[in-house]
Amino acid sequence: MASDRSAGDGGPAGAGTGGWVGAARSAAGWTGGAEPADATDPALEGLRPGQPTPGAVGRAGPGADEGLVDPTGAGRRQRYELWMRRALEVAVTGPDLPADGPAGADDIPVGAVLYGPDGAELAIGRNERELTQDPTAHAEVLALRRAAERLGRWRLDGCTLVVTLEPCTMCAGALVLARVSTVVFAAWEPKTGAVGSLWDVVRDRRLNHRPEAYGGVLEAESAVLLRAFFKDKAPS
Repeated sequence: MASDRSAGDGGPAGAGTGGWVGAARSAAGWTGGAEPADATDPALEGLRPGQPTPGAVGRAGPGADEGLVDPTGAGRRQRYELWMRRALEVAVTGPDLPADGPAGADDIPVGAVLYGPDGAELAIGRNERELTQDPTAHAEVLALRRAAERLGRWRLDGCTLVVTLEPCTMCAGALVLARVSTVVFAAWEPKTGAVGSLWDVVRDRRLNHRPEAYGGVLEAESAVLLRAFFKDKAPS
């Protein structure tokens, strides 16, 4: 997930994971208290996903016209969109909806859901960094922790993590260490994204585990939440 940090030094820019929705055209990040710039701005060309990453394995997952049907007859694309809608719901309400309104009103609305190999929901997480003052309380990390506790093991082989914003370096690293098989995300994050935008942690050949990655799934819906959040936070 994203943070309030600006882009760091040393990471290869302009990387991409592809995904089914085409080359997603994210704006210059979601932080900074202002609504993102128009994604057609020529200055953003270098930030668009879809370019090969040095040291990466290549574009992850199937192409636009192949591998979209699973053995149950339900298209994988449709399944991921359904799961992403659940993650978007979590981004709004959090794991628990308190009586006085949505949880973590000061936190960027990012939701994550972890699904087991059989497609069952195992755990959810919403960004709670401000709510808990815990720098590691990103949606993905919370979902991984809760799933591991529920299953009684840290290895989450065969699981799919669905999240509404491209994971940061910490979360991408956690996905690798947890042996998650697939990561699906909605909006790209060119400032801090580590699944193809700024870095490409999940497909680094030097690691002993590389999850499949699919980006841009219901990106527009996630962008609506993010823009509304930062518009409200912008100084008047």
